[in-house]
Amino acid sequence: MRVIREDTIWQLTFMPRFFPVNVYLVEEDDGLTLIDAGMPFSVKGILKTAERIGKPIARIVLTHAHDDHVGALDALKAALPDVPVCISERDARLLAGDVSLDAGEPQTPIRGGVPKKVRTRPDVLLRDGDRVGSLLAVAAPGHTPGSMAFLDTRNRALVAGDALQTRGGLAVSGQLKAGFPFPAFATWNKETALASARKLTGLRPALLAVGHGRMLKHPQRAMERIVT
Repeated sequence: MRVIREDTIWQLTFMPRFFPVNVYLVEEDDGLTLIDAGMPFSVKGILKTAERIGKPIARIVLTHAHDDHVGALDALKAALPDVPVCISERDARLLAGDVSLDAGEPQTPIRGGVPKKVRTRPDVLLRDGDRVGSLLAVAAPGHTPGSMAFLDTRNRALVAGDALQTRGGLAVSGQLKAGFPFPAFATWNKETALASARKLTGLRPALLAVGHGRMLKHPQRAMERIVT
């Protein structure tokens, strides 16, 4: 596991050389917000890093309901039974294994590792514009129908989940990168993902933190290039 800190954001990367999977700990006055739950074996690293920081995990927030982002969720909930779990209202269905689509959504199949055995159910269902501590919840569908990003309103750090990737080169979800093609293979709808990436670019983040790849400082120009 690799740990990198940028201001309020701690990036924990599992399998960094081969298939990097990131989760994030965001420092708040009342503790830590964990964004995503990684792989099943991520639980020990997450808990040990929180102990190292010296603050309790106060809440768990999920960018979307794919296996590599919710893998340790049940183990974390068992270790932290009083910590609320938050996910978008839309992807709460996906977390429960429901791959049905709404009538107004693009009727492309949901792809990627949809959970089949996750027992944990969310305590808080998020909508666009909700606040989670210092984080602004931003609907960013495309990779999944209910994908969300989270903007730290104190410093404009953006945790974007799989709406974007930096591994293999900066790309919008659905844009195939030969060096790391897996997010593209797991993307539900490319057109919706591009619209969401444009929305996130409009937030003018000072730091971009994604599900796969290193954090990117001052990402504005690079983000503008890939969404035009």
